[in-house]
Amino acid sequence: MLFPIIMAGGTGTRLWPLSRSNYPKQFIPLCGEHSMLQETVLRLKGLKHLPPMVICNEDNRFITAEQIKQLQSDPNLKQAQILLEPVGRNTAPAIALAAFTAVAKGEDPLLLVLAADHVIRNIPAFHAAVATAERLAETGKLVAFGIKADHPETGYGYIRRGDAVSAGSSADTVEESYTVAAFVEKPDAATAESYLASGEYYWNSGMFLFKASRYLTELKLHRPDIYQACEKAVSELTADLDFIRIHKEAFLACPDDSIDYAVMEKTKDAVVVPLDAGWNDVGGFAALWQVAAKDTQNNVLRGEVFSHNSHDLYVHSDDKMVATVGVHDLVIINTKDAVLVAHKDCTQDVKHIVNQLKSANRTEVNFHREVYRPWGKYDSVDNGQRFQVKRITVKPGAKLSVQMHHHRAEHWIVVAGTALVTIDGKDQYLSENQSVYIPITAVHALENPGKVPLELIEVQSGSYLGEDDIVRFSDKYGRV
Repeated sequence: MLFPIIMAGGTGTRLWPLSRSNYPKQFIPLCGEHSMLQETVLRLKGLKHLPPMVICNEDNRFITAEQIKQLQSDPNLKQAQILLEPVGRNTAPAIALAAFTAVAKGEDPLLLVLAADHVIRNIPAFHAAVATAERLAETGKLVAFGIKADHPETGYGYIRRGDAVSAGSSADTVEESYTVAAFVEKPDAATAESYLASGEYYWNSGMFLFKASRYLTELKLHRPDIYQACEKAVSELTADLDFIRIHKEAFLACPDDSIDYAVMEKTKDAVVVPLDAGWNDVGGFAALWQVAAKDTQNNVLRGEVFSHNSHDLYVHSDDKMVATVGVHDLVIINTKDAVLVAHKDCTQDVKHIVNQLKSANRTEVNFHREVYRPWGKYDSVDNGQRFQVKRITVKPGAKLSVQMHHHRAEHWIVVAGTALVTIDGKDQYLSENQSVYIPITAVHALENPGKVPLELIEVQSGSYLGEDDIVRFSDKYGRV
């Protein structure tokens, strides 16, 4: 049986300012109504599989849980697991954690390793490739999915195929699959042209399929240090709300390495199954423009955008009207707190802007103006010297932690819904147009006891307004 393992730990900084480390691209609906993580999960429909496991980091755990819950009309997703990495150690250790978790239950499923931020347009073709890979994996092969190249791409690693192998269920049924002759690094333009002309090379998709036990055997053979660290890390699994936690100190000692280097380049049992299914890893805005639906002027316009005599644009606006006149081949991204304008051929250089922001300690590199929390979200509407204004949304039944602040006072004004406010042990209910004041150092909590979202305006005032001025005494989400 297939056990889908969805890797959701990336930061997606090449799509800044849409994608940021605390809300990266896999959680954003870039190519449809669902986020890329949700699209990855929905892509499994039609395959016989166990409930999937999503591997993500601490910072994005609540976003991951919320997005999976939104899909739980599918009974198979109600048992989905979320495994937390205390720190990123690349793909080889992450997959090992999933494999150890599976075999610890006395099972040996086929691990279908997927990235949470890929686009695959042709689902039947994807399912057909998975079926071929399943038959190979059942015989002990470690399968990589190779994308059939349609242009000389320099941004991907490649897989060079060897001899053809049979993956058929009978002697007269042979699907297309090959031994792996070599994994190849990202080429220069001339080399990529030669790869494409030869017909022997595929883009390395970063998707794999193999038995859990076979992966662990190969990992132990070629990288026993990673094997031992991960084995120790899963020796103490802890359930925490919707999440599975591993032994942090053991995993911190684990070396960093990709599955390609640690296992796939070294094993003698690697095979490649070609995949021609409209795949794209959306590694930048140019790629996002390629996969999106376009208007008659070859423009992709998302949000309130008006265009005149402009073509080959990618324009995304979250909250303001954007107009273009007489321009072409541009990427224009307008979020609530940042604007990016770039030539479409230079969008990979967005990373240099991100590096500048990091050097300047700008919060925009990590956070959007609108920040999601397990209880809802807040939007930083305005700020100045000694004050900050936020719009806070609390989900029905949700509660913020019992907390206090050393440096700021708060004033809450309810604009919709009902709030249960606790200040120094005293409860009070507030409804629309009512307000309350929370002095500095007062122990307080906010809860939505109703059936509809609670909306309120929070005005903070004080000498220091940072998010780290929070002392939590109790929290239903385990953040104390």
